[in-house]
Amino acid sequence: MSTLCEGRVIIVTGAGRGIGREYALQLAREGARVVVNDLSVSRSGEDTDESTAESVVREIIDEGGQAIANHENVADFAGAKRMVDAAIEHFGALHGLINNAGILRDRTLCNMTEQEWDAVINVHLKGAFAPTHHAAAYWRNQHKLTGESTNARIINTSSSSGLYGNIGQINYGAAKAGIAAMTIIAARELKRYGVTVNAINPHAQTRMTEGIRERSAEEIASRHPRWIAPAVVWLASADSQDVTGRIFELGGGHLAAMEGWRRGPSAEPMDDVTAIGPVMRDLAHKARRNVDMKGHDLD
Repeated sequence: MSTLCEGRVIIVTGAGRGIGREYALQLAREGARVVVNDLSVSRSGEDTDESTAESVVREIIDEGGQAIANHENVADFAGAKRMVDAAIEHFGALHGLINNAGILRDRTLCNMTEQEWDAVINVHLKGAFAPTHHAAAYWRNQHKLTGESTNARIINTSSSSGLYGNIGQINYGAAKAGIAAMTIIAARELKRYGVTVNAINPHAQTRMTEGIRERSAEEIASRHPRWIAPAVVWLASADSQDVTGRIFELGGGHLAAMEGWRRGPSAEPMDDVTAIGPVMRDLAHKARRNVDMKGHDLD
């Protein structure tokens, strides 16, 4: 085993399959003690009979690593605290949280039900907030007790659907855009305690993305979680203390730092509704175009 994350205790939510599983395995191989959180639900959030968290834990232990399984619902505020507490009680500390859990219920705006909206927003947005809140409170208290930097990490999961916009994923995209904003704000708030907060925009071929569209064998290979996990493991390590408030695009042939909203073309403010129309249209035409899901300018 390598030692990049030697002795660090890391929670990975949604770690039973796909990218989360890859995170957990690679973290353990780098010396981390891992809390493998997973509800073992279907892609749309329904219960299954599988025990995916235990399966990943067995893999880690068989390779000589340390891990425990956790089945808390990350969108349940009290459950998220129990998960954080379990990590601290079992391993004696907490150094990182990777918010990866998620579901999909895709539908266009006019056809989407309230339940489909609420379910996705709850799992993704509240499911990132609740564990982050409890982990951050723990690190704040540790900082107050010792006066030293906690050197802790939060890594969130955004998406091109939220950063670029994808038809048919208005619930998922709204949640992922919210997570990107939450990342930037939390990075500013928690810097004083020695906590970094970053997010990733992953391109992966997993259960979550299967069947969305056909891909070539080359595309599928480029979207394997092994192209995403190394950057996340490094962000979870003690070596990444100088990187915070960033969103990285990983997988699918990408390794890039995203650049967020910036003020574009501007004009003198005016309070005349009869004159402002041409100015607004001119600003809209001068501004850089929005991009598609590949990051290319829309026509």
